Amino acid sequence: MSTRKEHDLLGDRDVPADAYYGVQTLRAFENFNITGVRLHQFDTFINAFVQVKKAAALANHEVGALDGKIKDAIVAACDEILDGKLHDQFIVDMIQGGAGTSTNMNVNEVIANRALEILGHQKGEYQYCHPNNHVNHGQSTNDAYPTALHVALDAYIER
Repeated sequence: MSTRKEHDLLGDRDVPADAYYGVQTLRAFENFNITGVRLHQFDTFINAFVQVKKAAALANHEVGALDGKIKDAIVAACDEILDGKLHDQFIVDMIQGGAGTSTNMNVNEVIANRALEILGHQKGEYQYCHPNNHVNHGQSTNDAYPTALHVALDAYIER
């Protein structure tokens, strides 16, 4: 299996080259493998979280906090995910430590890596589109996660 090297606060780590998730998701997958119930089993929640990220990218661009090309790539990546693509890349356990941080980072990394490809770069070249600095700009897990949960619950109720 080919890999790419990514770096976080714990150091360097090999991530599968074809994975759209990144090092933080991989570490969460390994450290919080609690129930085996994965995020990819909940399409409505994934889509709700991605809607939050898309709205944030649009708002951040509107106020001048996000470059137009990066915004367009993030929005395009979000639209692909909303169309059902890449859902298999959401691998974190639904019961994980950190009050949703692992879920938030899984979403950020998948969006960032697909946006990188749209921009003509390789997965993991985060200097061009970063999971935290661009996709998660102006957000916190403490607001993004509950907002996504509310959007998902609304979608479930509407069914």
